[in-house]
Amino acid sequence: MKFGVVIFPGSNCDHDVIHVLENVLQQEVKILWHKDKELEGFDSQDCIILPGGFSYGDYLRSGAIARFSPIMDSVISFANSGGFVLGICNGFQILCEAGLLPGVLMRNSNRNFVCKNVFIKAVHSDSAITADLDLNKAYKIPIAHAEGNYFVDAKLLSRMNDNGQILFRYCDENADVNEAANPNGALENIAGITNAAKNVFGMMPHPERAAESVLGNTDGIELFRSLISYAGKMEVDVMDDLLR
Repeated sequence: MKFGVVIFPGSNCDHDVIHVLENVLQQEVKILWHKDKELEGFDSQDCIILPGGFSYGDYLRSGAIARFSPIMDSVISFANSGGFVLGICNGFQILCEAGLLPGVLMRNSNRNFVCKNVFIKAVHSDSAITADLDLNKAYKIPIAHAEGNYFVDAKLLSRMNDNGQILFRYCDENADVNEAANPNGALENIAGITNAAKNVFGMMPHPERAAESVLGNTDGIELFRSLISYAGKMEVDVMDDLLR
C-alpha cells in the first residue's frame, strides 16, 4: 500500500504521520504539496492522508481555505473513484469543507482548545480502518483541537447511523460511551465518521501520536494496521479476479 501525505501551509502533524508510516510500519510514502495538481502513481488500494495542524492559520474557518488548494480537486477525484482518503483533525475539517464527508466541525462546547488523551471506541468493523479493531476495547488516542464538535442535522444523522457511517465514539476507559467522556460536545459522542461508500475517513483524535512504545501508547497503530491489512486483502482479491 502506498500513502500520499498532503502538506498545507500550517500543517504540523505531517511529519508525525510520515514517520509512523515509513519508519514504524515500513510503508511507501510520497509527500504531496498543496499546490500539486496531480496524484500520479496512486490506485484504489492506496491512501491519501490529510494530516492535522492549522492549514492557512485556520483563517475564516478551519479547513475552509485548504479545501480550495489545487491538490484538492485531485483528492476529490481520487476519493470518488474509490481510493482511500483519511483526514486527521484538521484533515477531517478539510474533508467536511470539501463535501467528501457530511456534517461540520464546530467550536468545542467549552470554547477552549483541548489537548489531552481521550478514549474512543470503534462502532463497527465494517470499514477498512476499523476492520481489525476490538469493538469492546477503549483505545487511548490524543486529541488537540479547538473545533472538534461534530454536528449534522437529525435526518442525515439517522441515515448515517443506519448506513454504518459512524466509525468512532468518545468513551471512558471502560469503553462506556457517556456524556462525561465527550471532550468537545460532539453530537452522540462522535469522534470519527466515513462516507457512504466507506472509503473516506475523518477523525479528530490523532492515531499517529499513539503509535510507538517509546511514547507509552501504541493504540493508534492498530488503526493504520487495519487499513493496510484491508487494502492488502483488496489487492489479493483483484489479482484473483484477473487470474480467473
